Amino acid sequence: MCKTVYLSLGSNMGAKITNIKNAVEAIGAIEGIRVIKTSSLYATEPWGKKDQEGFINAAVEIVTSLTPGQLLERLQEIEIKMGRQPSEKWGPRIIDIDILLFGDEVLESRKLTVPHPHMRNRLFVLIPLEEINSAIRFPDDGMDIKEVLARVIDREGNQGITKI
Repeated sequence: MCKTVYLSLGSNMGAKITNIKNAVEAIGAIEGIRVIKTSSLYATEPWGKKDQEGFINAAVEIVTSLTPGQLLERLQEIEIKMGRQPSEKWGPRIIDIDILLFGDEVLESRKLTVPHPHMRNRLFVLIPLEEINSAIRFPDDGMDIKEVLARVIDREGNQGITKI
């Protein structure tokens, strides 16, 4: 059975826009995955570790027959093939691909937590995600993305993110 899955992509090293586009293409080439929609690209300030170059971010909606674990493995393979090296937490990266939502599943394991544990605090995730599907409801508490996004903007403003 296929599930609708939402991913977040980010890059702040090298040819950032090309890195995002190449990652989306590689995701679509995986057997058992169909890319449905890709958000606009957004220039964003770093989150967590501020002393690094800015990011380009996007969100992608896919449909997949893969399990969450299989999908995570394939996405990590893409990151490695594109040159991602182990680095410090929230540090610079050629490509970062995170699973945000996996159907209506709530998962917590050593390797994967869904919904993504930090997504509700990150404008660079919420804005592109809301762009591709403004009707998303989070499966763990039923909140909709518009409400979550409004709370973050009320708290932090809409600084540090620009649609390209």
